[in-house]
Amino acid sequence: QLQLVQSGGGLVQPGESLRVSCAASRSTLDASAIGWFRQVPGRGREGVSCLSTRTGSTTYLDSVKGRFTISRDNAKNTVNLEMNSLKPEDTGVYYCAVRSYYCSGRVDDYPYWGQGTQVTVSS
Repeated sequence: QLQLVQSGGGLVQPGESLRVSCAASRSTLDASAIGWFRQVPGRGREGVSCLSTRTGSTTYLDSVKGRFTISRDNAKNTVNLEMNSLKPEDTGVYYCAVRSYYCSGRVDDYPYWGQGTQVTVSS
């Protein structure tokens, strides 16, 4: 059974940084697309960033470009989302998800999901 285990997140003030991580087996991460989504109450999940480990390509939501960085840590078998210059509107539950090969911004394209982790940006 494919498992994604998330860690990180928490409560920070605006302008600060956080990292969320998604751990999986190496075989899962190879030739996969790992997406990060976030959800706030009353709204659907929106795609924040994605990394295709097959191609190395990355995508970002326009509102996080230049502030967030997605990367893979091969030593730890994790995909991390480094979030800098956080804003209150970045608050939400962050989920990682995996699909085969190529990134997609559609929630329904991802069959496997992590458990979610709360990120709160507030003064």
